[in-house]
Formats: sequence, C-alpha cells, structure tokens
Amino acid sequence: MKRLASVCAIALLTIAAGVGCGREPVQTGNIFVIAIESEADVLDPQVAGGWVTWRINRQIFEPLVDQDLTIPSAEATIPPLKPGLAESWDVSDDGLDYTFHIRQGVRFHDGTPLDAKAVEYNVRRMWDKESPMYSARAGGQTGFVWKFVESVDVLDEYTLRIHLKQPFSEFLRMLTQGGNGSAAIISPTALQTYGDDIADHPVGTGPFKFKERIRGERIDLVRNDDYWGNVPKIDGVVFRPLPDPSARTAALRSGDVDMIAVPNPDSIDNLVSEGYQLSEGIPPHTWYLSFNMKDRYTSIPEVRQAINLAVNRDGMARDLLRGSVTPAYGVQAISAGGYVERRDVYERNLDKARELLASVGLGNGFKTTLITSTDGSGQIMPAQMAEYLQQNLAEIGVDLDIQTQEWISYLGVWARGAQEGVGMAQMSWGMTSPYWLYIVTSSELQAPNGPNVGYYSNPELDEAMNNAITALDPAEAEKWWREANNIVSDDAALVPIVNDKAPYVLAPYVSGFVSASEEWYDLTEVRLEQ
Repeated sequence: MKRLASVCAIALLTIAAGVGCGREPVQTGNIFVIAIESEADVLDPQVAGGWVTWRINRQIFEPLVDQDLTIPSAEATIPPLKPGLAESWDVSDDGLDYTFHIRQGVRFHDGTPLDAKAVEYNVRRMWDKESPMYSARAGGQTGFVWKFVESVDVLDEYTLRIHLKQPFSEFLRMLTQGGNGSAAIISPTALQTYGDDIADHPVGTGPFKFKERIRGERIDLVRNDDYWGNVPKIDGVVFRPLPDPSARTAALRSGDVDMIAVPNPDSIDNLVSEGYQLSEGIPPHTWYLSFNMKDRYTSIPEVRQAINLAVNRDGMARDLLRGSVTPAYGVQAISAGGYVERRDVYERNLDKARELLASVGLGNGFKTTLITSTDGSGQIMPAQMAEYLQQNLAEIGVDLDIQTQEWISYLGVWARGAQEGVGMAQMSWGMTSPYWLYIVTSSELQAPNGPNVGYYSNPELDEAMNNAITALDPAEAEKWWREANNIVSDDAALVPIVNDKAPYVLAPYVSGFVSASEEWYDLTEVRLEQ
C-alpha cells in the first residue's frame, strides 16, 4: 500500500468521518486491521487476563449487562449501562434479588439458542464449586464478581434470578467489566464439546465470529451477519500483535494496518502532521505500583510515603510520555466512582521524602526491586517508565533494581504475589466501578487468592469498602468509596503514577471509531471509506 501524506482534519475522541485531501486511493478491502501492543491471552473471556485480550474477546462474546461505548469520553466520564444479553432486569427493594429477562431470538455462533439455562450454565462455571460445569480458572479470575451470590435459579425459558447474600451496589457494573476475567457468556454447547480447549474454539453471540489464530502473528474475526444488534459495517477484524512501538508505526505508515494501539509518544505529533487521526479519551486506567507489605523496607509506612513523594509524575507525563497520559494524583482514575484527588500525598516533595526516610533510620537509603513487564495491555512503555522511576528514587537514596518479563509470563508472576526481595509490583488496571479498589486492596483478596499482590490489610479500609458495597443509596455508596480512597492514600498502600489517555492512531480513511471512557471499544460502527 502506498504511504499516505499531507495534512487533513484530525478527529479527537471520536473519529466520525473519513478524510480525503486528494490522496491516491488506498485498497485494503473491508477488513479492519489493528496493530496491538502485545500477544493476547487465551480467547476464553472468563479466564483471560489483560485488556489487550478483552478488546478481542469483547467482539466475540457479550455479557448480560453492557456499557454504551458509542459515547465519547468528552460526553460521558463513565459510560452508561445498557442492556446486553439481558434485555431488562429488576432489582428487589432490599438489593438481594436480580431478575434478568434474557433477550429472545439470539443464537450463539454455533447455532445454540440463548436462553436462561445457557446463562445459568455460564454462571455456574464461574461461581458454583459444586457444579460439574465449574472451572477453577474461571472462578479464580471472576470470583470478585460472584462473591456475594447465594443462589441462581431459572424461573422460565428466558428469566434468570440471581440471589445475593448481601446487597452489592456495583453488581450490574461489574457484569460489564473485563480485563481480569469477565462475565461474558459462552456457548454451553461449545463448552461441553471442547472443555478445557474452549479458548481454541471461542463461540459467543457477539458482532464478530472467530475465524483463525496464528499465535504471535494474528487473530482473525469475521462479521456475524446474524447478529441480533447492529450488524458491523466492516467484513471483519484482524488483530496483529506488534510489541515494538516502532514496528506498529511503520506498519501504519506502510498501510499494513489501519489502526495502532499505544503509539510511541514521540511519534504522535509527526503522525498527526502527516494526516493520520488521533483518538484518545479518559479510560479508568491507572499505571501503579503495589507495595509488598511483607518486605523489610516497604512494610514501613514512612518508606511508602517517601517513595510516593519522590515520584515525578508531572515530569513523566510531560517529558517521557509527551502528554499521552496525565499525572495520577488519586488512587483511582477520574472515570471511576469515588475518585479523590490527593496532591498532598502524591505531589513531588524530595525534602519531605528524605526526612521521612531519615526518621526511620534509612537516611542513607536502601536497595529494593521493582517487577514489571516489557510490553502488554495498558502498560504503555513499562521498561522506560520503570527506569524513569529508578532515577526518581535514586534522588532519595533508594537503589531500585528492575526485573522485567514478557507480558503473558509477567501476568502469572504478578498474580502469585510479590515474592521475597521484591518491594514493588507494577500493573496497569482500573475499572469504571470503584469496586476495583476492593479488588486490589481487600484483605480477603490477598495473592495468590486474589489481585491484592502486595498483601495489604487494613480493617478500617475493609469496613469502609463493605459499607460502600452494601449501601442501597448511590450517594451513600459514593461517600464510603471516597472514604476508602482516602484511607488507601493516607496509608500509602499503592503508588499511582499516571492515567493513560489510551491513544490510538488511525489511517485517514477510517471513520466511526469512538474512544469512550473505557479500555475497550465497540467496532460495529467502524467504516473503511477509501
């Protein structure tokens, strides 16, 4: 394909129209090719980890409740809920019974009809340890969604009731989430046929169907012409893993791909000046560190506070990442409920950081280890960012050793929890639900039994989060989530670094792509207008 030059109109947040400007015609067919930042995990949505994989799985599979991702971030900080495979639902006054009315006339890609029993099969796969359908891997990844479920009952062919032990204010929102497992619904026929090999034969109800996967090279999806919702305008999607940012940029310029994820920050301005389109938003993303509470040094509150004060968040966002992120001055992203900005504990103050270390006898510093990945979902530029932190901490006498691994391997290491000698473990995560804070800090979800990889435990925090979770009044829940965020900040349990804008760069002929306030996207309205 011929390289596209000359400058056209640039669309931010929502790419709503193609751009021409007299370029020579480009012929790519009607397949949307996306260069992604790493190899994907398994194509089992209830098991897979990482946003990079959920962006693929979400095109194949759907949850009961969804979010409207056709609204750009500028118009909706948190995407509104909308019906998914449940066309409606009722919640009892006491918040314990959720009755889902399953959408009729929907079929999985293998022809299996969607009904209440199909949904029940999936819920039991993730929740019911006594059921023959149960998968320990699916249960391990999604346990925090189903934690408060007491029973699941099929009331009739298209009605399912889930009864909770206690109110769970974020239950509906959590059904929409992905990235560390998801509650998306898989064909029960396919599960029965393929068992543990379901990831090689993914069958959902979504707008695209699985065609082929060549590991390390591509994942091909084709349009589902029988889709119950808006049938996609494109014939299919190809996801190409290209971990090197320069390779992604080169592939866009050569015309081998139509869109790239995680562009090198240094390349964005040049690409825009050449006529490519930039789309970005405010997803619920936080690039953060978890302190190891079993470590000799990072178990000390003053050490944790000092490290937080030593980080130059503004400098990293401005100088290293060229404005493609914003500095994180709160534990969660602004697109999550309960957000609290705390510059008093996260704004750089080297003098105070040194005083804190001296107060606990560490005025001469100490040595510790940070683990991170070399690439991956939402990881931006993890190695370079870790090196930037290494320089920051050296200014207060902390000698930081950096250990890196490829993304999928790193996910397994991270999930086991910080090991001896590791002071901090890095991850990129977040949700449009404040319940994410519970997932990563609850004493009940300490690794390896949950994503609290630093083994943090604080009874005061657990009580505040439980009050938020069980609140029936949204305003009351918000109050307690804000309190929980303040507790985590005051205790320096985490080190929020930056919030990503999730930039994508698209070819000029791509239209209909929307950057919503989420880490994944809807591709049904994308067009290739050449």
